[in-house]
Amino acid sequence: MKVLMINGSPHEKGCTYTALTIIANELKAQGVDSEIIWLGTDAIHGCKGCGACKTLKKCVFNDDIVNGIAEKAKAADGYIFGAPVHYASPAGAMIAALDRLFYSAGSYLQFKPAASVVSARRAGTTASYDVLNKYIGINNMLAVPSTYWNMVHGNSAEEVYKDEEGVTIMRAIASNMAWLLKLLDKAKGTDLEKPVIIPKARTNFIR
Repeated sequence: MKVLMINGSPHEKGCTYTALTIIANELKAQGVDSEIIWLGTDAIHGCKGCGACKTLKKCVFNDDIVNGIAEKAKAADGYIFGAPVHYASPAGAMIAALDRLFYSAGSYLQFKPAASVVSARRAGTTASYDVLNKYIGINNMLAVPSTYWNMVHGNSAEEVYKDEEGVTIMRAIASNMAWLLKLLDKAKGTDLEKPVIIPKARTNFIR
């Protein structure tokens, strides 16, 4: 079992990475592997809504990290989406990456557990958390719970570790993720592996 984690911060080893590392350590302690992918600082295309991915089975933009993440997502059993707060919203690169990942490769993520994690010096966390959770909620994913909203506070990696409640929240995410993965593993090959699929009815408000 493996959890794929995305670090959507422009700082490779900053506060978001620290939160994800706490999760990774607890997952390891409970027998679950993980990998942290850093989006980096290079430009990431926003989705242009062309729909080409539905035919190509990948995003039409092939010069950034998103298609590589999609390939890793195929084999992953669970996901953590981590981002810092920028102007009361997740960092822009994270939004651009997730828009394209979910639109072009959302079928790889369906019916798998996922959690969102945000970090901030002070505020904007709940608004950012809501934004990230909407990706999970629209894609038939299992939202992993914790003991509070999934956030850490601090202006450096060292300060994040001083946020004792934040640290326990991250550990609880990992523990609940490990539990869900083990339950899902037990269900493989049975009629409980996936729910009954309800076909989506797509309507527009003007017709």
